Amino acid sequence: MPAARRVNPGLLAADPDRMKLPNGWRFLRSLALSCLGLAGFGAGWSRRPHLASQRRTPTLSPTRAAARAGAETDQFIDVASQAGIRFALTSGGPEKRYIIEAKGGGGVAWIDYNNDGYPDLFFVNGCTFELWRRHACPLSRLYRNNRNGTFTDVTAGSGLDHRGWGMGVCVGDYDNDGFDDLYVTYYGGNVLYRNNGDGTFSDVTQKAGVRGHGWSMGCAFGDYDNDGRLDLYVANYVDVDINHLAPPGSAPNCTYRGMATFCGPRGLPGGRDLLFHNNGDGTFTDVSERAGIDPNRYYGLGVVWGDYDRDGREDIYVANDSTPSSLYHNNGDGTFTDVGVEAGVAYSGEGQEQAGMGTDFGDYDNDGWPDLIKGNFSDDYNNLYHNNRNGTFTDVAYPAGIAAPTWLFTTFGAKFLDYDNDGWKDVFFADGQVFPQIDRYRTGITYAERNLLFRNLRNGRFKEVGRRGGPGLAIEKVSRGLATADYDNDGDVEIVVTNMNDSPELLRHRRKNPHHSILVRTIGTRSNRDGVGAKVEVTAAGFSQYDEVRSGSSYLSSSDLRVHFGLGPATTVDRLLVRWPSGTTDVITRPPVDSVLVVKEGRGLAAAELFNKAAGRATLGP
Repeated sequence: MPAARRVNPGLLAADPDRMKLPNGWRFLRSLALSCLGLAGFGAGWSRRPHLASQRRTPTLSPTRAAARAGAETDQFIDVASQAGIRFALTSGGPEKRYIIEAKGGGGVAWIDYNNDGYPDLFFVNGCTFELWRRHACPLSRLYRNNRNGTFTDVTAGSGLDHRGWGMGVCVGDYDNDGFDDLYVTYYGGNVLYRNNGDGTFSDVTQKAGVRGHGWSMGCAFGDYDNDGRLDLYVANYVDVDINHLAPPGSAPNCTYRGMATFCGPRGLPGGRDLLFHNNGDGTFTDVSERAGIDPNRYYGLGVVWGDYDRDGREDIYVANDSTPSSLYHNNGDGTFTDVGVEAGVAYSGEGQEQAGMGTDFGDYDNDGWPDLIKGNFSDDYNNLYHNNRNGTFTDVAYPAGIAAPTWLFTTFGAKFLDYDNDGWKDVFFADGQVFPQIDRYRTGITYAERNLLFRNLRNGRFKEVGRRGGPGLAIEKVSRGLATADYDNDGDVEIVVTNMNDSPELLRHRRKNPHHSILVRTIGTRSNRDGVGAKVEVTAAGFSQYDEVRSGSSYLSSSDLRVHFGLGPATTVDRLLVRWPSGTTDVITRPPVDSVLVVKEGRGLAAAELFNKAAGRATLGP
């Protein structure tokens, strides 16, 4: 985390439960930018005078306006316990005396490991120092989706039996055999689990050559050379021996606001990120150095692939803690160049280093270009970087209404999603501080925090609606991992959040969303089997939406590989277009709505299955 900054009292109207704090210049700046954002004032907004005029915002009919108003008060409930999920994330002791206890662990992944069309859940578990020394860390857990709204723990006999201080996870079919595999990051060495296709996994780490080293955190699969095989990026955090960590308060980097806290990351050596090239024979080669990855050894946490400049090659964004974040432009020759500074995504809009954690690409304004979000430490705001379509971004978090409500929160998980199925991407942040000691002081910041949901107003602005989002969004825990999926195939996106030393939340709508939607599953033939990196465009109701198939994002987590598109009241999709990494394009006209659509490269629409509108309702209640 960064050195202590003056807290923006910022604005307390955004979260009235936070106590009032001393005034400062950041309060005035935040208030001015938040109030004047629509008029085009604030950091970065004046450099985008064309943005509002180019945005295609449909005029709402009375019917659509009424539906939109209802969406603002969508009610989320936590059904984890009812669904049979009995997992609890282990991560150190209650005082979080060392950095690994506070930052380590919390990864979660949606993976349809048995190919039944319903995403299953994998939770990464952490450890404690006592268990670590005894080589007795608790197992991570795999929960099979029973297709009725409930899950069954199937870890026993699955082969997912590595014990270590687990961190993050990503999903991808690295060997193109039709079954998704798991890569799990740990302190001290990672694990690649090959899916055997019979409900079990095999540890193939040694053969594959992807153990890595040091303290790995976020990971993501992506095909950077478009050869039809998934490569692997792994973010490394700090290079330390956890058996020889300095005690709290023992150095300047071991305090926060005068409190004795764990040490770091500042003052600790950084760990170099890793890029593994897939050789196509079940093995990988570490190409980090020759590819130009992380020569400065920044503190890497969240990672996401995305073709931000639409040149047909996947680029990589890494959210770094207390150091500049990195945007690796794919040069097309096996090398990357970190253009984060030139592109405007290395620092805040104020030009400051931030404590970046979770991150995601998403086209929130439907202009066809992927934008970025990033969660940060408290005493700072979360970023919304708008893609300028010329290789640069502008941080529009203030005028967009993202900055002020996030100032007092520490955000780990960060995801774009269309929770109300209106065709415009919203934003969800999973929040939780790292210092339990903060609760002993009157700072306006708490250790356990509620999560934040920002509704897209479709005019470049967002509104935080979590307080009206039902009991599931009123929960205050210390959240870390965040991933999304339509796990019951009913057309609505559900959310899973992991919590330190606590049970996870599985959030779904109390009632079925009235809007229409589709889920798109991509199957590559010339491209990688999962179609990771494929660009999907959906045109309906007079405008188009865009997204990419991604593996890994947010904080240490991996969401459903199927791409979800809300359609609002539209009952017809005019066109579905998929541009594959190989260069092939498939166009489907008038595919069915309210369906899972399977698109196979070179063949087009291979299957369509109507949503299960009543999925899980009888089991879990209204």
